[in-house]
Amino acid sequence: MIRSLKRKFILLTMTSLFALLTVIVVGMNMINYRAVVAEADDILTLLTQNKGHFPEFVPDKAGRFPFGMSPETPYESRFFSVLMQPDGSIIQADTGRIASVNTKTAISYATHVMKTGNRCGFVGNYRYIRDNNGTSVRIIFLDCGRRLHAFRTFLSTSIIIALTGFMIVFLAVIILSGRIIRPIAESYEKQKRFITDAGHELKTPLTVINANIDLLEMEIAENECLSDIRLQTQRLHALTNDLVILAKMEESEAAFPMIDLPISEIVTEITHSYEKIAENQGKHFSFHIQPMLTLTGNIKSMERLITVLLDNAFKYSPIEGIIHMEMSKQNKYIILNVYNTSATFIEREQLAHIFDRFYRTDSSRNSETGGHGIGLSIAKAIVEMHKGKIQAWTQDGSSFGITASFPTE
Repeated sequence: MIRSLKRKFILLTMTSLFALLTVIVVGMNMINYRAVVAEADDILTLLTQNKGHFPEFVPDKAGRFPFGMSPETPYESRFFSVLMQPDGSIIQADTGRIASVNTKTAISYATHVMKTGNRCGFVGNYRYIRDNNGTSVRIIFLDCGRRLHAFRTFLSTSIIIALTGFMIVFLAVIILSGRIIRPIAESYEKQKRFITDAGHELKTPLTVINANIDLLEMEIAENECLSDIRLQTQRLHALTNDLVILAKMEESEAAFPMIDLPISEIVTEITHSYEKIAENQGKHFSFHIQPMLTLTGNIKSMERLITVLLDNAFKYSPIEGIIHMEMSKQNKYIILNVYNTSATFIEREQLAHIFDRFYRTDSSRNSETGGHGIGLSIAKAIVEMHKGKIQAWTQDGSSFGITASFPTE
């Protein structure tokens, strides 16, 4: 239990940190990339407005230049343009403002852009914009190599820093998680110790009470009061045993040795014993157990699991109700299903609390049923002890089912 809580704490912490770092890194780099694209588009828009050339930079009355540029922008920018007919024939290719691209390469880039039909985008490290004035098409390419290189460098650096920070925090969380979980672990251990000790302490007075009831019945014969006392002591004794068993199950797997079990035979034998109960209670009971199934587990725990699930189905199904158990192997799992029609309506919101200790779906689940709301908690502990999963479900609120799956490998 404590190890599981520690793992969940580490997983939750690191998942939250990973999500946060991902949002930060992605957000920063998206902003950086958009800034690169926006700057390139501003320059390309200015070149498009001036037919592939920079205008004379004259500041306005406030001393500002177009698009926030400076007089050095024309000298810092490397670009080329291609003027084409709408049918794709070349009119002119201007590569005078760039040394790394010749006329042939410029024409091949322009031809590619014409085929794509896009107004703007990237061809390699070149951002382009296409201007169609009706009689001709001018495509201007701006070299963004240095800007994109800076962007990629920032991207890789931010990822490395984020991963490094993640690993450092991961190691710190592993080291400190024990201290963080320690108060919870100590409280949990005290709770289990209290339940175990209280269970042992209660057995003696309960035994004495039952013995005194026997003596009183010998002296004054049986009566309703003594019967009620015996019934309540029996219920208290059963509850005490269940709490002690649940505490032991959550304490350590070492107390429950695991062996290879002929689970089909075990379940079939227990299930047959409920046929007479179903007949006496006027309920329809059926089952299907796939033969020859084996499972590594604890025999007493598995027997108790089947008994708990069937007891629960019988207790809360109405007269003429339907109860069905099925066990089969699906892929690498053994699936156990127990289904019953319900005497009371079950809300889907209640299913999340079905396995909580002492939980009852409504007031009808009281002492009159003979249970005390801890059986399904024991069932969950048994399934988890066998590395399995358990869940409750309902089809329409008038039925109730429990599905447990056990890995076979």
